[in-house]
Amino acid sequence: MARDDDYGASDPLAHAIAERDRDILSTVERSLKRGDVRLAFQPVVGAADGRPAFHEGLVRVLDETGRILPAAQVFPFVETMGLGRELDVAALRQGLDTLAARPALRLSINMSARSIGYARWARTLRRGLARDETVGERLILEISEASAMLLPDLVRAFMAEHQDKGLTFALDEFGAGQTCFRQLRDFYFDIVKVDPGFVSGCATDPDNQCILGALVTIGRQFDMFTVAVGVENAAEARFLAEAGFDCLQGFHFGAPQLRPSWLEERPQAPRRQRRGPRG
Repeated sequence: MARDDDYGASDPLAHAIAERDRDILSTVERSLKRGDVRLAFQPVVGAADGRPAFHEGLVRVLDETGRILPAAQVFPFVETMGLGRELDVAALRQGLDTLAARPALRLSINMSARSIGYARWARTLRRGLARDETVGERLILEISEASAMLLPDLVRAFMAEHQDKGLTFALDEFGAGQTCFRQLRDFYFDIVKVDPGFVSGCATDPDNQCILGALVTIGRQFDMFTVAVGVENAAEARFLAEAGFDCLQGFHFGAPQLRPSWLEERPQAPRRQRRGPRG
């Protein structure tokens, strides 16, 4: 009988996939050690006026040549590993540094529910909030629907503790997972970001239009700001605004950039922010 490793060795595709996975892990490990992890900033704009309401900081991994690794290859692969937690730490640290340097900025940072119990991530958050009292009310933490459902009790307790300190929480990729209405009520998210799969083609797709209308109604029922993600053109933006979404995000309004123009400008004076993303 052939052993598993014999079969793998005789299967070129399986061998190539295994080699690719090892390469990704090695590259991410080396990038973290070198500090070659950056945030790419993408605007989230008001549906009514098109002005930035806040920015999302998306973590990006750079290889030895400075090339950005494709996010679709990196993050699904390392999300459940220790490397995923370290990427969350790097993203949070850079996000907090950016908020401290830009007093008028509102910024969202992605996190995994698994990072809540990760000591380095928790310590990074605690120190960042302690050094600048305005950071907490300008920081939005995004948790994907799938991640929140992995550890719902832990996520609820973490949110309840930190919302009292002024932090805002967004449920990302809503509609792609298994959140039921009762769970949504119990979480008390401040913002809900609709999965791009429902946004694509929404200007002409009646099925997506129906779903998006229902999601707007759900957001209003639970007193959440609604954000449509993945907006690609003016027709989609127009439909989403008319459907009642509060904010829009996508390449139509700007691609994620490592060095957006506002990052080079002189910081503005700080101002008080309310919990919603419109500040």
